[in-house]
Amino acid sequence: MAIPLSYNIRSLRVRWSSTVVAVIGIAGTVGVFIAMLALAFGFKATLVSSGSARNAIVRRAGASSEMESSVTLDQLRVIEEAPGVARDSSGPLVSPEVVVIAAFPLKSSGTDANVQVRGVSPKVLTVRDNVKITSGRMLQPGLNELVVGRNVAASYSGFQLGEKKNFGGGTWTVVGVFDAGGSAFDSEVWCDQNILSAMYKRPQNIYQAATVHLASAGEFQRFKDALTSDPRLTVQVDREVEYYERQSRSVTRLILVLGGMVAVIMGIGAVFGALNTMYSAVAERSREIATMRALGFGAIAVVLSFMFESVCIALLGGIVGCIAVLPLNGFTTGTMNWQTFSHLAFAFRVTPQLLCAGLVFAALMGVLGGVPPAVRAARSTIAVALREL
Repeated sequence: MAIPLSYNIRSLRVRWSSTVVAVIGIAGTVGVFIAMLALAFGFKATLVSSGSARNAIVRRAGASSEMESSVTLDQLRVIEEAPGVARDSSGPLVSPEVVVIAAFPLKSSGTDANVQVRGVSPKVLTVRDNVKITSGRMLQPGLNELVVGRNVAASYSGFQLGEKKNFGGGTWTVVGVFDAGGSAFDSEVWCDQNILSAMYKRPQNIYQAATVHLASAGEFQRFKDALTSDPRLTVQVDREVEYYERQSRSVTRLILVLGGMVAVIMGIGAVFGALNTMYSAVAERSREIATMRALGFGAIAVVLSFMFESVCIALLGGIVGCIAVLPLNGFTTGTMNWQTFSHLAFAFRVTPQLLCAGLVFAALMGVLGGVPPAVRAARSTIAVALREL
């Protein structure tokens, strides 16, 4: 025979002060847990969204990132003629690119932060069709002109339309702002590849990577096999999505480890809070428990009743924690991308899946905090408790 659930609900109302304390502790733990996951997933999603399923990135064999790579003009010609490459009226849709790091002052603090400056080809907007110019115009090849990602325009000084910027030994004019759909490109500055190489005294016709737009996503393996088997080339070929996903791993893992440690420590405190609340409930209601046992309610019914009560407290805390963390969704922050040593802006992503994970985490704390008091209640001696009536 089961104890009515209304009994537990009335008990929570009567002991509202201790219930509120336990709910707040669990809410704080769940909030931190979800916030750290939203931070890690936001960083990963920003980098992964930089890639397109129809794009491949070609780098020197053994290079872990564009910064360490090089692709010569002769190799580029072979890449452009490979099977599976998309073409339009201008020819193969391949964008050879040069990447450097430059320090610019942040509006918020005035301190410098590293920004990735990408020297692009005239075909870059065709190759990366998720990037759209939202203000001004696209840069003209052969001129000292910049187009900047929307996060750069919003976060750094001197990148408004028409402003001039000095770096790399030259003066550049900002002619456009682009939106890359929340990807890592929103944190980049783009300019003409040849001028960027000249400014930084790099050899002409040597690029760091080539981004290739394929005729279809299914052409990737044929394209990769053709390049990796060609004796004229020593390159590695990756899907653009996979390349950026690998770049996200180190920082994502660090956030998850540190966030997990904080959540576990706070979770232990929240479990002890739940234990204290439930042990107090057992002590205050020892005669009630004895009376229910005398009326025929078994030990299992008592255990389940107290477990239900503990999980209810935990889920209330979980719901409060989920509501408290919702305003973080879309909040933009930034960190260092350790693969490129540049500052990357990204947004917290509080998804339904993370909210569900938070509620599961809360329920787990409720179970851990409810089992020992529930077992103690079930083991209470009926005769001793009834003598106190």
